[in-house]
Amino acid sequence: MPDSNQTPAASDIDDAELTLEYLLRRMRFKSDFPALSTSVSRVQALSNSETDSMQSLCDEVLQDVALTQKLLRVVNTAHFRRAGTDPISTVSRAVALIGAGGVRNMALSLMLLDHMQDKAHAQQLKVEFLRTVMAGTLASELSRTTKEAEDAYLGALFRNLGRMLVSYYLPDDAEQIRLIMAGKDGAPPMTEVQAAEKVLGVPLDKLADKVGKMWGLPDGLRACMGSPGANVPKQSLAARPERVWWMASLANAAADSMLEAEPGELGDLLTNLSTTYGKALDLSPHALQDAASRARKRLTELTHALNMSVPATSPADKLLDHYYVDAPNAAQTGGPSAQDLGLELSPADGALTAEMPLPDQEVANVLTNGIQDITNTLLESFKLNDVLHMILETMLRALNCRRVIFCLRDAKTGALLGRMGIGEQVDVVKAAFRIPLVIPAGATPDLFSIVCLKNADMLIADAAAPTIVGRLPTWFRDQVQAPTFLLLPLVMKRKGQPDIVLGMIYADKGKANSLQVNEKELSLLRTLRNQAVMAFKQTTGG
Repeated sequence: MPDSNQTPAASDIDDAELTLEYLLRRMRFKSDFPALSTSVSRVQALSNSETDSMQSLCDEVLQDVALTQKLLRVVNTAHFRRAGTDPISTVSRAVALIGAGGVRNMALSLMLLDHMQDKAHAQQLKVEFLRTVMAGTLASELSRTTKEAEDAYLGALFRNLGRMLVSYYLPDDAEQIRLIMAGKDGAPPMTEVQAAEKVLGVPLDKLADKVGKMWGLPDGLRACMGSPGANVPKQSLAARPERVWWMASLANAAADSMLEAEPGELGDLLTNLSTTYGKALDLSPHALQDAASRARKRLTELTHALNMSVPATSPADKLLDHYYVDAPNAAQTGGPSAQDLGLELSPADGALTAEMPLPDQEVANVLTNGIQDITNTLLESFKLNDVLHMILETMLRALNCRRVIFCLRDAKTGALLGRMGIGEQVDVVKAAFRIPLVIPAGATPDLFSIVCLKNADMLIADAAAPTIVGRLPTWFRDQVQAPTFLLLPLVMKRKGQPDIVLGMIYADKGKANSLQVNEKELSLLRTLRNQAVMAFKQTTGG
């Protein structure tokens, strides 16, 4: 008997939409799904925004210490660093050199890796991750321009979003899909689309599109996430948006072949793919094989940078740069095995394992590397805000601060005002900073004014100490309330004229006496401050 309370609108809801909502509810039971959703949405939105600055993208990455460290390790692989150049040690420098799109793609890849950790399915998830990154890397290697490479990487990466989400959040369903595709219990094998519809009720790309819409992914990327069809165009797609869609299809098909085929078969499979997609994507005969070779090297560098072990028994080992030759009849070369070449190391021999943490970095090393980054930037054409942001980032990471704020002299009032910063609630806190540099007769200057006017660096270990608390300005006690902080004024010396206070760098931590620096570290912090002064001089001709 029909439910008399059921409204016509409810009865007309599409079955697929109900299925998608059901799957999303199941995924939300994993506690990290909201965090992943928020992170992806923010990074993607910032990297595509015309109003948000490069600093906003850097700030978003810097909120996650582990992500920051991993990203810096990746950008220092051979693929990104030019020969003979110094290491990249700040996210700001990475964005300046590689571009916001490149850093965004790396950050999104690493976010997927970081959030999709499950010991019960660790090896399968690792295979899915590396296969997905291989597809993205192949697409970027086949591209003609930097912009196309960024778009193609992201399109090929997110083409696999549905598969990765199901592998992590619905692992039992993912296993059922794999079994059905392989021909479970003697049944004829099915395609992934057929198997997903049988197990989940919807294709994987429909689930991915639903999540992509929820994450605020742009329409162009969401269009690329779905398969453009089975029939590859016979005419060139140059300068057309569909080119990236088909690039993602080729890259994923090639990644599947690299993962599943034996070395002796792979060359012919890649040649066949080149023939199929050649006219549409204007590929030379060996473009795909060459791209696969470069992509192997990049993926191998990535696994080394992330301390990610890939056992020789794992299917993902076929994606790495060991001894494969992506040419027809490669198996007939009779080349040495990985074991013959001494490439198969056990953990006891120094092989990297998934449990090995990324090494901690000493304060002095982070400061020194940051100073080198900034020195390199000052030798090039630069924007003042970019240099200042690199300085703040270096201090934040080196000292593990709660927040770092840069105050700049206001031309109208002559006071120092909070202009930029990184860290917790920095947009609210920096607005509170107002440090007068002109003290009325008879008035008692507060601690901040004294430090700036006397050009005296100062570290306050405990802001609640009786000798300190009475000298703190009201705005600091009411709105900042930091228990320990560091002040580094910026003063420009001018020949034949009085020195001028340009600004001040402020850093704090959340626990009294937790902000401590030794003599060497203080010297390096002063060098950072002096680099800020130098940047002002170079941009103003002072």
